[in-house]
Amino acid sequence: MSDTAIPTQLYLISPLDVGGDFPARLERALDAGPVAAFQFRVKGLDQHEAAALAKPLQAICAEREVAFIINDSVPLAKRLGADGVHLGQGDGDIREAREELGRDVQIGVTCHASRHLAMEAGEQGADYVAFGAFFPSSTKETEHQADTDLLEFWSGLFEIPSVAIGGITPENCAPLVEAGADFLAVSGAVWNGDEVAAIKAFADRLG
Repeated sequence: MSDTAIPTQLYLISPLDVGGDFPARLERALDAGPVAAFQFRVKGLDQHEAAALAKPLQAICAEREVAFIINDSVPLAKRLGADGVHLGQGDGDIREAREELGRDVQIGVTCHASRHLAMEAGEQGADYVAFGAFFPSSTKETEHQADTDLLEFWSGLFEIPSVAIGGITPENCAPLVEAGADFLAVSGAVWNGDEVAAIKAFADRLG
């Protein structure tokens, strides 16, 4: 990936509350500019509740050819026929997830600020690795601090795409793009305000 001219793309992560008018907000966000992937991230729901909330969002993504990724849950990803699953370090084995979901499903892995974890994930067959947090985040407590050297190191040596995550806004994203991040994972910067304006602001800086 790193030796091609593909520009950095947006990877949108849901807020924890995806009920109410959220489907309409997602439609507006995806129609406002190019988004490569959307991650469904909810906590504390059983699989039936999560699936019921996910299905309309999955349909919105499918209509726009945006990859629909499930956070943490291989069973939910399998149940929905999702395009991918994102695994944290405690969310299970990549090879087992691959066996369960098949070769066509994208498997991403949180690697914090660790080159070692990322190389390990790559060896086990991950389709992308996520590094962060790069900035303080309002969405998730920040335990690991990553820097742009890590993105430069990764993009210079490996073809597996990298995702930068953590407190990313249109105002602070330029160094991550310059360092070689393939995707910017964004959540609060979009959902905590006007999602259309936020997506357009990111698009201006990525395009």
